[in-house]
Amino acid sequence: MFLGTHNPKLDEKGRLFLPAKFRDRLADGLVVTRGQERCLYVFPMDEFVRLAGQMQQAPTTSKAARDYMRVFLSGASDEVPDKQGRVTIPAALREYAGLSKDCTVIGTGARVEVWDSAAWNAYLESTEQAFSDQSEEVIPGLL
Repeated sequence: MFLGTHNPKLDEKGRLFLPAKFRDRLADGLVVTRGQERCLYVFPMDEFVRLAGQMQQAPTTSKAARDYMRVFLSGASDEVPDKQGRVTIPAALREYAGLSKDCTVIGTGARVEVWDSAAWNAYLESTEQAFSDQSEEVIPGLL
């Protein structure tokens, strides 16, 4: 399970150091793709294969399903971290997420998200009150 918040730097070649605690799970390969709210999603390869398989079960007659799969899968890039734990983020994905040198990498359970740090801070600030207000409505009985 991926947990926590980390602040690695993106180097001039578009490489990002994966947080040390995530490296073992991602060492055999990963997929990075467009996420929601203009972040990037990073999945271990096996998790991505499972998720893509579920998506393929959606009816092709559903425009919403087709649209979602097109955006999600067309941006996907399979990568293997180098020996130093760096992964290259393709230019199109860096542009999509507005990544600058300062990145925030968060664990969200089964996936990792990569955010531009300024975008992450703005997102967190805008959603913290809703987080407090909606816990019971979103996941009843959780806390």
